[in-house]
Amino acid sequence: MDVLIADDEPLARERLAALVDGLGGHRVVGAVADGRAVIEACTGPEARPEVVLLDIEMPGMDGLEAARHLAALASPPAVVFCTAYDEHALAAFEAAAVDYLLKPVRAERLAAALQRAAERRAGRQQMAAPALTGRQRSHLAARLRGSLRLVPVADIHYLQAEEKYVVVHHARGEDLVEDSLKSLEAEFAPRFLRIHRNCLVAREQLVELRRNPDGSVYALLRDSPARLEVSRRCLPLLKEELKHL
Repeated sequence: MDVLIADDEPLARERLAALVDGLGGHRVVGAVADGRAVIEACTGPEARPEVVLLDIEMPGMDGLEAARHLAALASPPAVVFCTAYDEHALAAFEAAAVDYLLKPVRAERLAAALQRAAERRAGRQQMAAPALTGRQRSHLAARLRGSLRLVPVADIHYLQAEEKYVVVHHARGEDLVEDSLKSLEAEFAPRFLRIHRNCLVAREQLVELRRNPDGSVYALLRDSPARLEVSRRCLPLLKEELKHL
């Protein structure tokens, strides 16, 4: 199988690569240092890995979040966590991992994990649905023709529901995600404020509320020209929030 190694420690990447090579029958196709690079390696135009040996504690996007994004792909790679910490085991399997190996990884345990990965790839094991509970994500993932585009949550200006999707308006444009507005509100409170039944605004983006001659109210944002309608139900809370911004 083609194997991608993800670990922020160069020596750990080298050791895993040597172990994979020593087992035979597998090929290391890349080595990266953070979760975002994992997503790019697994969704780019080049040959995609069949299994990812994934550390958990990495800068930026950690391994758990990366695994959850990978599990949303149409044809995800099998994930084997390789970590120095045992307390993340439950979260790892909730993120649809094949195995959970503690460092220093032993060759026989790695061989068994790669065998499980091969069985999953062959369809002999059913992949569990990824759980998005627990840690708050640092990125949202928009699907694009079988790939994922990652949008940093910190760059989002506002989220607006349109039919069965949510449009994410961010610093570089806009993308569609399949998360519901309600689930995003629950996951990222209090980062986003509800201004309407179909719209959440980043708290740091909200700068002013203005009233139209007809009595309707709209919100002005710091880094977007959008004029967003504010519902009567949300107006009292927003007025209170503006006092503290």
